[in-house]
Amino acid sequence: MARKVTLIPGDGIGPEITASALKIFEAAGAEIEWESMPAGLEAMGKYGVPVPEELLDSIKRNKIALKGPITTIVGKGFSSANVTLRKELGLYSNLRPVRTVKGVETHYKNIDLVIVRENTEDLYSGIEHLITPGVSESIKVITYHASSRIARFAFEYARKNNRKKVAAVHKANIMKLTDGMFLD
Repeated sequence: MARKVTLIPGDGIGPEITASALKIFEAAGAEIEWESMPAGLEAMGKYGVPVPEELLDSIKRNKIALKGPITTIVGKGFSSANVTLRKELGLYSNLRPVRTVKGVETHYKNIDLVIVRENTEDLYSGIEHLITPGVSESIKVITYHASSRIARFAFEYARKNNRKKVAAVHKANIMKLTDGMFLD
């Protein structure tokens, strides 16, 4: 029986990239029924918002999605589709593996690390405003809840994947309250 998966082709180079990914799934013999949904510029044109309710409903119903790149519209009045998806679906962790590849000449050898980034707070909360013409402000939100949640996630990930070390990257020497709370 085919597994139903929400497909978000995205925009810009997104449709081209997702089309290639679909060929890989097909070649692997994966039994998938794709439910294609727009986001970003296409959704703005069709629904007036970058992330329509129909898309969120599809992801919640299918419990899995494949998303291509989505243009983040620069300028006033548009919220980022990526930020909206993170907030609405509680996608708080972002894993970024970094590895050297055999046969590829690099400055550093034997790199194998994973960056775990909190995806919903800090400057990613997207809270900003214009104070006066020529001066804008972005608010860096850090909560104990999100800090402990991402720390737990990082340690659980390290345990499950036989990682020996976990390091926290911060700027608590300057941002004593926000990054200091993260360290606490």
